[in-house]
Amino acid sequence: MTKKILFPAILCCFTLAILAQTPQPVKRLLKMPYMKGASFSLVIQEVGSDKAKYAVSPDLSVIPASVMKTVTTATALELLGNDYRFATSLTYDGHIKDGVLHGNLYIEGSGDPTLGSRFVKDNNTEFLNDWLQGIKAAGIRSIEGSMIADERCFDTEGVSIKWVGEDLGSYFGAGSYGLSVFDNQYKVFVQTGAVGTKPVIKHSEPDMSGLRFHNYLVAGAVATDSSYTLGAPFAADRYLYGVVPANRPLYTMKGDIPDPPYFLADYFSRFLKGKGIQVGGQPSCFRLLEESQQSTSAKRVNLVTTYSPPVSEIVRITNEVSQNLYADALLKTIGHSYTPEAGEVISSFGKGIKRVKQFWDAKGIDTYPLWMFDGSGLSSSDKLSARFLADILLYMATDASSSQTFYNSLPRTGIEGSVRNFMKGYSLEGNIRLKSGSMSRVKGYAGYVDKDGKRYCVTLFVNNYSCDGKIMTYELDRLLRNLFE
Repeated sequence: MTKKILFPAILCCFTLAILAQTPQPVKRLLKMPYMKGASFSLVIQEVGSDKAKYAVSPDLSVIPASVMKTVTTATALELLGNDYRFATSLTYDGHIKDGVLHGNLYIEGSGDPTLGSRFVKDNNTEFLNDWLQGIKAAGIRSIEGSMIADERCFDTEGVSIKWVGEDLGSYFGAGSYGLSVFDNQYKVFVQTGAVGTKPVIKHSEPDMSGLRFHNYLVAGAVATDSSYTLGAPFAADRYLYGVVPANRPLYTMKGDIPDPPYFLADYFSRFLKGKGIQVGGQPSCFRLLEESQQSTSAKRVNLVTTYSPPVSEIVRITNEVSQNLYADALLKTIGHSYTPEAGEVISSFGKGIKRVKQFWDAKGIDTYPLWMFDGSGLSSSDKLSARFLADILLYMATDASSSQTFYNSLPRTGIEGSVRNFMKGYSLEGNIRLKSGSMSRVKGYAGYVDKDGKRYCVTLFVNNYSCDGKIMTYELDRLLRNLFE
C-alpha cells in the first residue's frame, strides 16, 4: 500500500495525540499577564510519526496572518507544478501597412505577479525593451489605434472584500489582477522640514501623474515613519497620513497602484512615444471597455511573449519575503483548475479557495477548520487550526511531488527573509525553516525543525495577546528554543 492510501489513517491516529501533556515552557508562557484572554495553539510532530510530540489546543480556530501563505504555496506547487510559468503576450489586431498599425495593440495577461517585479530582476523594466523590439521587428513605426490591457483571466475583485479599510491603498495591500506590473506598487518621495511642518511631495516612481495625492503628513522627531496611504481600487485619489522623520531631503513612502491593467497600458503607451512610436488612441483596459460596452476584435497576431520565473521560484519568494501579491495571484491561478460553469474562463479568490479545499479534502485532510478569504493571509477573517496546518506540512514532507521545493521555500531562521532575526544564534540555526505571520495581536509560525537526524513539523499561533508584538516575538523565540533543547 502507498503512503497516500495510509495518510487518512495517520490522521486518525494523530487525533489521539491531542492528549499529549502541556510542556512546561508553554505553561510558563500561558501564565504571563499579557496572555490573559489570549488564544494559544501548538502542534509539534515528527515527520513519519503518527503521534504528536506536543499538541496544545490543536483544534482552536486561529488567525494565521501570513502563515496562510503556506497553504496557498503548498497547493500551488501540487496543482500547478514546479515548472509552471505565467505568460504575458503583446498582440495586435487589424493590419500593418507602410509602418502603420491600423488596429490596436493588446497586452494579454495570465495573472503573472512578477512582471517588472523588484524581487525577480535587477532591471525590472527589461520586458519593456523586449516588447519594443517585438514591435520594431513587425515593422510597426506608429499605431493608429489604442494600447489595450486584456486582464480578463482574473475577475475585477483585486482586493478581498474581507480586507480591512486601513490596508486599502497600502503597498502590502496591492490588489491581484489579470495584469500586474512593478509589484503593483509605487514609491512617492517627500521632502521634510522642521518638526511640525508639512512635507512636500516631490515625485513618484513610476510616474503616477494620474493620481491625486492628498497630503496630510506631518514631520516629526521620529527615526522611522508611522505614515500610511489610504485609497480604494480604481480610484485616482490617495490620502497620505501620519508622521514622517523631519529634515530629510527625500523620504520614501510606498502605496498601491489602484488600477494596474490600465496603468500598464498607459505606461507602455508613454514608453513607446518616448521611443518615437506614436499611439493614436487613448489607453484602456477591458474593465473600462466593458463598462462602456465597447467591443474589440477577437482575431489577434502575437508579437512577443514574456514568461515569468517558474512557480518554484515564485513560491520561494512568496514565502521568504512574505509577498502578498504573489500569494493572491497564485490562489486565483489555482482557481483556473476548478471545474468551471459553462463558458466560464475567469478566475477569482472564490474559485481558488474552492479548489484549495477540494484538493486537500481529496488527500484525506478535512478542511472544515479552514476559513480562507485570500491567498496571502492579509484578512483577519482568515482562520485555520494548528492541526489542520500540521496535517498539510506532514503531507508536504512525505507524499508531495514537490516536497523538497516546498521545504526549500521556507526561510531559515536567523538567516533570511521574514525570520532573519528569529532564533538567531541558536544551536540549530540553519536547520529550522519557518514561515512567520504577524498582524495586530497575532503571531504565528509554521514549518520544519531538523534535529538529531529527525524532522519535525511545527505550527504555533498566538492571538489576542495584550503586550507589544516585539515582546511576543521574543517569547515565542524563547519557547521554541526550550521545546527543542
